[in-house]
Amino acid sequence: MHMMNMLKEFKEFAIKGNVIDMAVGIVIGAAFGKIVTSFVNDIIMPGVGLLVGGVNFDELTITLKQATDTAEAVTINYGSFLNTLINFIIIAFAIFIVVKQINRFKKKEEKDKKPSDDIILLKEIRDELRKK
Repeated sequence: MHMMNMLKEFKEFAIKGNVIDMAVGIVIGAAFGKIVTSFVNDIIMPGVGLLVGGVNFDELTITLKQATDTAEAVTINYGSFLNTLINFIIIAFAIFIVVKQINRFKKKEEKDKKPSDDIILLKEIRDELRKK
């Protein structure tokens, strides 16, 4: 019987709007990440590489230890790190723009929203108290 209650609670939790909204956000975020990664790797980085002398950033490495017959080379792949860093900057900027727009719309809604009668009454009482 305990398992049935747990399943019922889980069903109620999973059907709540917040969980569904979060799931949709995660899926859209993953797709957006793939788009940004492609944009950086396929459009931005070839141009940047051309500007800096035809460098392919994925091939930028520092070799710490050369490869041998029995072991692969040990390298620091800073070119891949640069690609990832540029991805992060683009995603962070896009999220910044989206959040900024959402906040702008919220402020506009708050401005358009008429205060409730209770708020108006409380403000009048406050103003009367200040006069005394």
